[in-house]
Amino acid sequence: MWIEKVAAIERRYDELNQEMADQTVATDPERLTELAREGSELTEIVGLYRAYRAAETEMAGARELAHTEDDPEMTELAEVEVARLREEQEARLEQLQRLLAPKDPNDEKNVIVEIRAGTGGDEAGLFAADLFRMYTRWGELHGYRTEMLSHHETGVGGFKEVIFQVRGRGAYSQLKYESGVHRVQRVPVTEAQGRIHTSTATVAVLPEAAEVDVEIGPNDVRIDVFRATGPGGQSVNTTDSAIRVTHLPTGIVVSCQDEKSQLQNRTKAMAILRARLYQAEQERLANERSEARRNQVGTGERSEKIRTYNYPQNRVTDHRIGKTVYHLTAVLSGELDEFIEELAATEQADRA
Repeated sequence: MWIEKVAAIERRYDELNQEMADQTVATDPERLTELAREGSELTEIVGLYRAYRAAETEMAGARELAHTEDDPEMTELAEVEVARLREEQEARLEQLQRLLAPKDPNDEKNVIVEIRAGTGGDEAGLFAADLFRMYTRWGELHGYRTEMLSHHETGVGGFKEVIFQVRGRGAYSQLKYESGVHRVQRVPVTEAQGRIHTSTATVAVLPEAAEVDVEIGPNDVRIDVFRATGPGGQSVNTTDSAIRVTHLPTGIVVSCQDEKSQLQNRTKAMAILRARLYQAEQERLANERSEARRNQVGTGERSEKIRTYNYPQNRVTDHRIGKTVYHLTAVLSGELDEFIEELAATEQADRA
C-alpha cells in the first residue's frame, strides 16, 4: 500500500538527517554529499506526505464540526471546508503516486544532445540551428547550463551537426522526450516561388555517463590529432588541436575541434563517447527486456517524425500524444513545458 511505502521513506529521510548531523559525517565531505543527495531526492515526497497527514487531521475536525454544529451557517461553512480539503488531498495523492512511480534511473543526470540535419539540404541545416537555439533558450528559462561540445556548420548559418551539453539536476528527465525526428514545414528564404518545403532534423538526447558508468580501457581507443577546419574545409588553426577518438571495440568515432586546446577537445570528445557507449548499453538492455525503444532517433526520414513545426499555420504538433498548439514562435523560444509535461504524464501512466 502506498501509505506504508511513504511512511518507510519518511523514516529513511529522518535517518539521513540524523546521520548528517553526526560530527563524524560532517568531517567526511564525500559521505556528506552522498547523504545530502539521497535526502534531496526524498524531500518532496516527505513534504507532501506530511502535508497530506496534516490535512487529514484538519478534515476530520471539519467533518466533526459539520455533524455536531447546531448553527446551519457554521455547518455549511464546515462542509465547504471539507470539500476544499478533499480536493487538495486528491491533488496531493495524485502527486504522491506520480513521485512513487518507478523512475528512469537516468532521470537526474546531465545530458548530451546531438542534433543532425536530415532531409532537406541547407534548409535542414537551418532547422537544426533553430532547434539548437530552442533548447538553449529552454535551458536558460529553467536555470540549466548549456555548453557547446562540437559543431559542423553548413556555411549558410545552419548546422550539419551540433552537439552540446545541458547541465543541471533532472536535465535528462525533462529533455529525454525530445529524441526523434523533428519536421519543419515552411517557405525557405531562398525559395523564389513561395513554395512550402518540408525538412527534418534528428535529435538524440543521451544521459551523460560518468567514468564509473562506462569503463573505457586505454587500449580501447585510438586518438588522432589534426588541424581544425571551418565551413568549406579551410583551416582555422595553425596547430593540431582537433581530436578524433575512435572506440576500437565498437567503431564509434567522435571528433571535437571547438576548443583551441588539444586537452580540452579530448576531454569533450571522451564525454561524448562515454554518453554514446552508455546509451548503446541502455538500448541493448531495453531490447532484452522487450521495452519500447524511446531513445531511437531513426534515420531522418520524414515518415518517422515525432513533432511537426508548421510555419504557415503557426502550428506545432506532437504526433506521439496528438497535441497541437498554435504558438510556434513561443515554442521555438524555449516554451516546451506543455509538451514535456504531457509526455512525462504519459510515460508515468505506462510505468504505473
